This record gives sequence, C-alpha cells and structure tokens, in this order.
Amino acid sequence: MRTFISDTLHLLVRHLRTTLRIPIWIVVTLVQPVIWLTLYGQLFRRVVELPGFGDTTYIEFLTPGVVIMTALFGSAWSGMGLIEDLNEGVMDRMLATPAHRGALIAARVLHAAVTVLVQSLIILLFGLVLGASLPGGIGAFLAILGIAALLGAGFSAFSNGVALLTRREETLIAVINFFGMPLTFLSTAFMAATLMPSWIGVIAKVNPVNWGVNAARDAMAGTNWGGVGVNMALLAGFVLLTSFFASQAFKVYRRAA
Repeated sequence: MRTFISDTLHLLVRHLRTTLRIPIWIVVTLVQPVIWLTLYGQLFRRVVELPGFGDTTYIEFLTPGVVIMTALFGSAWSGMGLIEDLNEGVMDRMLATPAHRGALIAARVLHAAVTVLVQSLIILLFGLVLGASLPGGIGAFLAILGIAALLGAGFSAFSNGVALLTRREETLIAVINFFGMPLTFLSTAFMAATLMPSWIGVIAKVNPVNWGVNAARDAMAGTNWGGVGVNMALLAGFVLLTSFFASQAFKVYRRAA
C-alpha cells in the first residue's frame, strides 16, 4: 500500500507538471462554461417565473449545474492523454519499471480530480461575481468542490478505461460525445425537476451528473445536508465502479501488450 501511494503521488506530480507546461488547456476548457454562465444566465433569467420553478434567481440555479458540467467535460477527456502515452510507448516503458501498476491509472484519476478542482473553483467564483449567493457559506463552497472532484474522478476513470480498451482517439471522442451532452441534459443542470418530463425525471435519478448537480445545489443553498451526503455517497460508489472498470481494462491491455 505504501508503494502504491508513493508511486501514485510521484506520477501525479509528473502529470501536474505536464499540465502546467500547457496551462492553455485549462483556460480553453473554461471558455464554454463561462459563456454558458454569462449568456444562459441572462437569456433564461425569467425562467424562474414559471410556476413550480422555485424561489431563486436563474444564475444561482445555473451555477451549480455549470460547475458539474465543467467537471464532467474537464475529466471525460482524460483518456486522450493515456492514448498519447500508449502510442508513444510511454506506458510500455512505465511497465518495465518497478512502479506499482495500480498507480499508473490512479495518478491519472487524481490528476483529473485536481484539475477539476481548479476549474470548479474559478467557475464558482465567477458565478458569485455574476450574482449567485452562497447561503451555505464556506462549508458549502468546499462541499461543492468536493462533489465536483468526485464526479471528475469517476468520469476520468471511465475515460481511461475506454482508452485502454479501444486505444484509438476517434473511438474515445465518439464515446464521450455520445454520453456527455445527453447526461447533462438528462439532469437538473438547466431546468427544475418539477418542470421536466416524467421520463427524464426517472432517468435523472440514476444519472451521476444529476447526483452531482443536486448535491451541489443543496450545498449551495445550505439546506438538505442529508441529501448532500446521500448524493456524495452515490458519487463515491460511482468512482469505485468506474475505477474497477479502469483496472480491469488495464489488465486486458497488459495481457494484450
């Protein structure tokens, strides 16, 4: 276990250094969420006047959804870096070292979670500047960051698992595009649950993105902390499930290598 933790941290530093050399990647992934917060927040600001929407401003309603959306798309492309390492032979050289095998994937998942933390922090602060409030205080702020990191870790593990099985950028892009936007719109990220079609509401209950949105929104409001805990537990289970998927995909890759 000590070797696993040590090797994971060493590899995490390697991935962070790579990211710091090209910080434009983080900036680019922030452009769309900033646009969504600014334009959607203004364009749909009167949606809250619909009966049943709730007593809040739309920017306050939208901010947690955009934070979670950023976590989803910021981590879902994690497998692209792994495919690059596979194509350039970096992974094969890593397998020739005494590095713990589990650390090779765990470090990538942690890297995605750290990146998501930075992105979510910026988006959350930008939402507050645009007029969102945070009745839950600093505890809510930290909880939202933790929720985003959990979702990011889960989708990073899924992305890396798909990358190990397919080893093709085109296939990974197709898979992420197939799941990404539908999962976002099959959640309460942009619309209150009471105004959604019943069939979408049913799907949303088993959607990890919706778990994250609901947990972040409840934390931001400083209410229903029990619901926050339940949704975070569901997200933790999602991380364990996708991490198991990634570990099994890694075993398949090692047998085929």
